[in-house]
Amino acid sequence: MKVGLLALQGAVGLHAEAVAACGATPAEVRTPDQLAAVDALILPGGESTTISKLLDSSGLADPLAERLADGMPVFGTCAGMILLATSVLDGRPDQRAYGAIDVTVRRNAFGRQVDSFEADLTIDWLEDDGVDAAGLDDRPFHAVFIRAPFIEATGVGVDVLASIDGHAVLARQGTVLVSSFHPELTGDLRLHQLFLDLAFGDGPSPP
Repeated sequence: MKVGLLALQGAVGLHAEAVAACGATPAEVRTPDQLAAVDALILPGGESTTISKLLDSSGLADPLAERLADGMPVFGTCAGMILLATSVLDGRPDQRAYGAIDVTVRRNAFGRQVDSFEADLTIDWLEDDGVDAAGLDDRPFHAVFIRAPFIEATGVGVDVLASIDGHAVLARQGTVLVSSFHPELTGDLRLHQLFLDLAFGDGPSPP
């Protein structure tokens, strides 16, 4: 199981450490050939309009759209969630929205950098949805929100897995998982394990 990390911007190294700790093989993705060699992909946080421009300049924009249309499993965190959304509110007109998950996302919804915060979330781990989530216990998930978006609306088939103050911040549709926050910053591997379970079925033993 080779999991790509879109390595154009963001905390790629921490995501790679989490993937490896869950028993999969991480691989940085900066070119179309590297994208073609992975089985799943994580789009990390960063600045969504900058990442959108870097996808164009690197030649990855169209190959990524093709892989997503073909059903490649993908996990988008913060800016990654914005890129995977169907539509983006408060974004730039030229900003990409790949439509990999049927959600409308509001960019910078919780405020600017100075408004960043942390919160403990209750997460629905999908134990009854065909996902082997045994061991992904229901203790609160400590989430780090940095200039974070939230999900304004969801379409049919989207499962909201966590919310804060009435706003969805974690959602899943098929093998696409998105979060408003940065799970790689906490050392809690449960969301990375959930993604691997969604992507590959019964995977390595959960953390």
